[in-house]
Formats: sequence, C-alpha cells, structure tokens
Amino acid sequence: MHPQTPEALVRDHTVYSCVMGSRAFGLATEDSDTDRRGVFLAPTALYWRFEKPPTHVEGPGEEQFSWELERFCELALRANPNILECLHSPLVERLDATGRELLSLRGAFLSRRAYETFTRYAHGQRRKLDADVRTHGAPRWKHAMHLLRLLTSARDLLRTGALTIDVGEARASLLAVKRGEVPWREVEARMNRLAREGEEAARHSPLPDEPDHPRVEDFLIRTRRTSALHPDPYDEVVQEGKP
Repeated sequence: MHPQTPEALVRDHTVYSCVMGSRAFGLATEDSDTDRRGVFLAPTALYWRFEKPPTHVEGPGEEQFSWELERFCELALRANPNILECLHSPLVERLDATGRELLSLRGAFLSRRAYETFTRYAHGQRRKLDADVRTHGAPRWKHAMHLLRLLTSARDLLRTGALTIDVGEARASLLAVKRGEVPWREVEARMNRLAREGEEAARHSPLPDEPDHPRVEDFLIRTRRTSALHPDPYDEVVQEGKP
C-alpha cells in the first residue's frame, strides 16, 4: 500500500462528518463560522507499516478537524464533551454505513463519567471568565454564553440520559448574554445555579456508571477486520509495472 497523506485520509475515508459550533447549537448569527468535524477510518493495512496513520487531522478545509475512528471512540468512551457533542450534531454532512453504525452507538458512550468531564471543562472555562472580570472588568461574553449552554446541556444529560445540543427556546436569552446585555452578576448566578442542578442530577442520573466498552470494541474490531479483508480498490497494492 502506498502511503496516504493526512488530507487524502480525510478526503477518501471519512465515515461521518458534521457541522459543530454555533450552527449546531442553534446560536448562529450572520458572522458565525462553519466549524466542521469528522471521523475517518484509516485502512487497516496502513497499520502494518512502521509509520502509523495519524490519530487526527486538521484541515484540509478551514475550521475543519477530523479524528481517526479508534481515537474518536477512545475519547467518546472517556466522555470528552466535544466528542460526545459531535456525535449528536443535528447537521450531518457525510455518512456511510460505518458512520451510521457509529451513530447508532451513541448511547453506548454515555455514562455518569459525563458529570466529571463536563464539570472539569466548565471549571476551566469559568476560571478564564473570572480572570477576565478581574483584569478587564467584564468577561468575554461569547465564552460566557457557551459556558451557560454547556452547563445546561450537561445538567439535562444527567437528568434524562439523553444529550441534546440545540439550545431551542433558550436561544434569545443566550444571545443576549453574548451581546453583553445581561449583567455579569446575573450570568454568574445562572452558572452557579446550573452547576448545583447538575450536581444534584448526577446523584440520581439514569445513566450507567460506565460506558459500554465491549459493544464499542466489538464495533471497532469488526470494522478493522472488514477493512483488512475487503479493502477499497483505491487502497490495494499497485504492482510495479502494472496500472
């Protein structure tokens, strides 16, 4: 097999891609970027070489980022907030049979681990906002808006066992925060309330303690095996002197 560039892996082997960011959250405005995220399946034969395929690829388009399937599953099993949200985007742009099975496993990745990972991420963002307030007298309002969205999403996930990333009817109130129309004290109070509600929800969550590792691993093994036994014509070895 001839080496493939990272860009070619994304171009030719993407199994799932979607739009993320404000457009997926229902918070897009005229100046919003289009953030694209995807998952590619590196052909199994590439792992037989000393130089392994990349675990992720930035580009080739602007605001585009993709993960190799195994790395994506690893992060999802750890309840990485960005990865879990990527699995639940309402704006799917590309999907093949492997991608459809990946999406069918969304529930297998969800567990009470989400409380720890979402909370850790939220605490990091909150520290940055507090530092902005101390230094500049005001937070970066866009970041404050997205933290409110994340805290709400995490609370509702823990309460219901389902992850929904579109903000729905909360759009207007969140965009008011982004425009700096809501006093920081009020925004801060909302963040504190959502954090408390998330902690309470975690104690009674319908989510399992751990994700379904065996189910996800079975999917990954079957997918790798299929790639090895039935490679795409593009991936087959081209013998010297033959087309």
